[in-house]
Amino acid sequence: MTTGRVNPGFRLEDQGIKGLGEVHYNLIEAALVEAALKRNEGTQGNGGTLLVSTGEFTGRSPTDKFIVRTDTTENEIWWENNAPMDPEAFDRLHEDMLVHMAGRDYFVQDLIAGADPEHSIKVRVVNELAWHNLFIRHMLRRPDRNDLDSFVAEYTIINCPTFKSDPSRHGCRSETVIAMNIDKKLILIGNTEYAGENKKSIFSLLNYLLPEKGVMPMHCSANHANDNPTDAAIFFGLSGTGKTTLSADPGRTLLGDDEHGWSDRGTFNFEGGCYAKTINLSAEAEPEIFATCSMFGTVIENMVYDEETRELDFEDSSLTQNMRCAYPLEYIPNASETGMAGHPKNIVMLTCDAFGVLPPIARLTPSQAMYHFLSGFTAKMAGTERGLTEPQTVFSTCFGAPFMPRRPEVYGNLLRNKIARYGSTCWLVNTGWTGGAYGNGSRMPIKATRSLLTAALDGFLSEVEFRKDPNFGFEVPVEAPGVAEVLLDPRRTWENPEDYDVQAAKLVDMFAKNFEQYLPYIDDDLKSVILG
Repeated sequence: MTTGRVNPGFRLEDQGIKGLGEVHYNLIEAALVEAALKRNEGTQGNGGTLLVSTGEFTGRSPTDKFIVRTDTTENEIWWENNAPMDPEAFDRLHEDMLVHMAGRDYFVQDLIAGADPEHSIKVRVVNELAWHNLFIRHMLRRPDRNDLDSFVAEYTIINCPTFKSDPSRHGCRSETVIAMNIDKKLILIGNTEYAGENKKSIFSLLNYLLPEKGVMPMHCSANHANDNPTDAAIFFGLSGTGKTTLSADPGRTLLGDDEHGWSDRGTFNFEGGCYAKTINLSAEAEPEIFATCSMFGTVIENMVYDEETRELDFEDSSLTQNMRCAYPLEYIPNASETGMAGHPKNIVMLTCDAFGVLPPIARLTPSQAMYHFLSGFTAKMAGTERGLTEPQTVFSTCFGAPFMPRRPEVYGNLLRNKIARYGSTCWLVNTGWTGGAYGNGSRMPIKATRSLLTAALDGFLSEVEFRKDPNFGFEVPVEAPGVAEVLLDPRRTWENPEDYDVQAAKLVDMFAKNFEQYLPYIDDDLKSVILG
């Protein structure tokens, strides 16, 4: 039995997926919420939200991700960062998953990844859970209903949380698996209910495909000035550094909160929705995101709530610190209708410095921008991966190493060339600690970060005096509206400045040692700037 709207020549049976129970194609939000509730996958929340739990898996499983090693991918993949899987093992995994799926009900969405039609791909997502199907319907871009009659996907994702892989048979690490076969245009996900694996698999795929077209795929949020799409800004950063929060600015139009491309035509969103962290979310600090938590169809993931009133507890992280909400982009009042904008005038690299060394904002030269982009320094925030309970200092190249199939220099050179061609101004913004390291200092005030970003994007900071940072050589403003001058000089925020100097020297050394791996791959001009 099948329900919903689908191309009659492109059903699951036409893809070799047979013997299933009921198959529901391209159900709209109301139908998916209804199905999820009927199947006891979640609870109805206030405003018609869907409250769900992902069980054991409350974050991504990066060590369970694989790319199939074939003649096509052999010389293209950054294998030091991406675990390989043999084609034969993938075939056995695929075959066993199809056997497991037989007789079970599935939900299918035919969607588009990429707002720019010149660079978008058509994706079919097959979900065992109705709420996963609702989630990915929020996350990707929805074609017109009439276009579904002729829709043929280029890539397919099958997500089956009840399927457990066998490491000895499937060439994986555990019973959990996320495997991408680029030759077969197929991604398989098993034994995890964490919905983020759906969207990040597609992001990883685009990170592989787009560089060949000269398009820079970016783990970033983006916005543009109201009524002026040519005044765009992008915000690089790992989860927890503030991409979603800082791009949702009521004074600017939101392009998207996580994944974008930069082509010769400008900036474009990969997605059609947002996946925001909700820990300590408040109506005062983040009113637009907070409001989505009581809107129909928003998926509320792993949040504690009152059983009687269904009131959400934004401070209770007993389930996970990685609690989130997923909603369509149009739920943000000032979201872009097209998902497209011009070339970024400003590029912001967000880092969560757990050392308490970096200033709240600094201006970077193009070479410094590539250095910090390839370094990707931050503190990985608690909850974004399984087992992570407190900030962990990492160098995640390109501010998104887990999603980068190709070598970092591919993305770094794309970024540098586009900065040079389009004249973007680059900023490093620390949303981490000040006045001391994690455990002693305090988190950077969100109001100060917002004020500094507004001053940077509005052009005010280009008029103020800057000082040269003695540790990293970038320029730091000595004043900014609404921000205490002492905050702009992190050394002054420490109780003992000598302790700051020790910590700063340690961090500079960590940067240098980490960057040694890239020296054989960068040109002499950049090398001379970095090494002096």
